[in-house]
Amino acid sequence: MQIDLCAIGKVKEEYLRDGIAEYLKRLTGFCTVKVVEFSEERIKDGASSHEIALACQQEGKNLLKASGQAGYLIALDPRGVVISSEGLADRVRKLEIDGPHHVVVLIGGPHGLSDEVRNRADLMLSLSSMTFPHQLVRLIMLEQIYRAYTINRGLPYHR
Repeated sequence: MQIDLCAIGKVKEEYLRDGIAEYLKRLTGFCTVKVVEFSEERIKDGASSHEIALACQQEGKNLLKASGQAGYLIALDPRGVVISSEGLADRVRKLEIDGPHHVVVLIGGPHGLSDEVRNRADLMLSLSSMTFPHQLVRLIMLEQIYRAYTINRGLPYHR
């Protein structure tokens, strides 16, 4: 299965880059993962809600363009459903068996995702009711994908 993680913003912190690299390495035995990053749209201090919405729209267009012909889009959004690690493992297993075999996870910037991205998503997923930095979300999502594969393979990682 091919999983693309498309995200707004660059990961600046070395410890996050190291963690992301570690989970990308671990996932090579289970699936193919590609991380695609886009620059955040510049928003001036004191920007209006309209200006922020326009920036989110442009970021959304970049994310959707990168998703190409993906068969299944997951948008990470606070308004999405919250599922357990076992629930994610079940979805991954079903996608592996039934397809589509190309999944794209869309991660917005600090102002979130555009309505267009939310409307196009096959699954709107919330990682928690807490707020996380969008750079950290990449690491969390990769860890959860890895956990899903270890659950599905019966490996001892998930306890």
